Amino acid sequence: MVAETGRLGGNHRARPGGMRRAGRLRELLVAGVVDSFGMALGWTILVLLATARGGLGEAALYNAAMLAGVVLSAPVTGWLSRRWAGRTLLRGAAGIEIVLRVGVLAALIAGLPSVLIAAGVVVMHVAAWAGFAGMRAEVTAVAPGARAMTRYALCIAAVEAAGTGLAALIPVGRGGHPTGWLLVAVFILYAGSLIPTILSARRARVVVAQADDMPALSLSGRRLVAGRHAGGRRSIVSPRLLVAGGAIMLLASGPTLLSVPLTTELHGRHWVAGAAIAFSLGCLLATIAVDAIAAMRLPAVLRWSLWGLAMLTGWIFAPAHAYAVLFAQFSAGLAQTAFEGDMDARVAEEAPRHGVTTALAYSASTRALGGSLAVKFLPMFVTAQSVDRAVSAGVLALGVAALLIYAATLVARRALIPPLRQQEDL
Repeated sequence: MVAETGRLGGNHRARPGGMRRAGRLRELLVAGVVDSFGMALGWTILVLLATARGGLGEAALYNAAMLAGVVLSAPVTGWLSRRWAGRTLLRGAAGIEIVLRVGVLAALIAGLPSVLIAAGVVVMHVAAWAGFAGMRAEVTAVAPGARAMTRYALCIAAVEAAGTGLAALIPVGRGGHPTGWLLVAVFILYAGSLIPTILSARRARVVVAQADDMPALSLSGRRLVAGRHAGGRRSIVSPRLLVAGGAIMLLASGPTLLSVPLTTELHGRHWVAGAAIAFSLGCLLATIAVDAIAAMRLPAVLRWSLWGLAMLTGWIFAPAHAYAVLFAQFSAGLAQTAFEGDMDARVAEEAPRHGVTTALAYSASTRALGGSLAVKFLPMFVTAQSVDRAVSAGVLALGVAALLIYAATLVARRALIPPLRQQEDL
């Protein structure tokens, strides 16, 4: 898919949407916020119901299925983006997701087998994240750069935390889920929150690329600015960035992604709302944190390692007291949002203009792969009460990695100084 070229600065109009830059960005933010709020509310109810029915193991199964769907969404999005314009991709993905949101939650309430529900979760999130990649490509087309992408990410993360907190406060019946009119309202919010996305799709600025211009995924690990493949195609995204992002999520995201069942088992369900609010407050500071770290001009992988440390550290003390969970979620909200916005902005910056949607899909999918592995393996090795041990090991690994990256960066910079001085003398 190709983001429409032309001047997008200021408040100039840009075809095909016919809406000024600021208005289009605001429309995308509103659609993303509404969708994410409904998604978080319905998903949290689903996870809480799964925890009540099968404990942390069943909740982890659905979280792993969710993240597996994100991983699979990358190749699916790449295939679709070569055939569908942004308008069609966004509408098609949203339509499929609406049906599956209702179907998966209804299946869990009806007591259908967990394997069947997990399969539905996978397909649902393939559609969800294909649409999410399309929305982020629209944001990049309207306002390129780390600030706009981080702002979009923090709005999404903050409202997801609000939806999670509200879901935790909704009264439930004996079956572990809301009943009566509350259940009807949950289904309406869960599915209906995608309507603004469908409406905003009519002003999509991303179109289908010509077949000769389609990028290929690089396996060489070279920076994209270095040029093209031997076959003449420019690569979409550097595998070095994808591997680094996935590794950060593998080491650092497990407790945050399992925060709802972990908080429930450690300190009770009533603390889930407080943890969600703390996460939202942390998200609001993500843009400031990104600007502060960017001023230090650190290498991308080193910055991401620091974000990973911030995501993890607070969870060391989580089993001791509920207030430690609040601090952990505040720190995780700030760091995870900053990390995702930072990584997406870097990937979008390096991607060719006709491969931004696919590149962003791969960016999200590699993070999800790392998160999926973390969610799958964390309950296998530790219980909620001993999560501090796994977190301590992750902090140690990330700390050592950050020091090694920093040392390598210093060595590389010093090695470049003599040649540069020689060039100046010449």
